[in-house]
Amino acid sequence: QVQLVESGGGLVQAGGSLRLSCRASGGTVSEYGVGWFRQAPGEEHEFVAAINQRGSMAAYGHSIRGRFTVSRDNAKNTVYLQLNSLEPEDTAAYYCAAGTYMLSSSAREYDYWGQGIQVTVST
Repeated sequence: QVQLVESGGGLVQAGGSLRLSCRASGGTVSEYGVGWFRQAPGEEHEFVAAINQRGSMAAYGHSIRGRFTVSRDNAKNTVYLQLNSLEPEDTAAYYCAAGTYMLSSSAREYDYWGQGIQVTVST
């Protein structure tokens, strides 16, 4: 069973950047497509980004508007999410998830989830 652990979150001022990491253990992350989702208090999971198994294709949510970039290093069993030009509206818990579907924006199609990590953007 794959375990996923996110890191790299924290508090940042508007306009700043963060890089989130999602490290897999108990399995080979290269076998899975990986998605990033976020959830603000009282809201449902929102699709942020997804990357295919080889890292050759990516998809992004509409609210991202080119500010975030997803990438992966399968040799390190790690997927990254670079967050640039952060806005207060980006404040949420960010989750990575792994599944066999490629580039899915649906949380229901992911089998394994990390515990989430908080990103807070101040004005």
